[in-house]
Amino acid sequence: MNTEQHTQLDWFKSSYSGDEGGECVEMATTPTAVRVRDSKKRGGPQLAFAQGTWAGFVSGLAWSRSN
Repeated sequence: MNTEQHTQLDWFKSSYSGDEGGECVEMATTPTAVRVRDSKKRGGPQLAFAQGTWAGFVSGLAWSRSN
């Protein structure tokens, strides 16, 4: 069982998210994972990615924006 899911997490939105509401995701980091959830369903399901996997995903996004 993953006990990180049951601890208090410090959630935040991307600096690219506006204040108008709408569809956003929130992230929280732990020593072993990056967790992602729907900002409108905070008690709903979460995705968890290993730190290295998330870093690769973000690098891929940055690369695709520059090309």
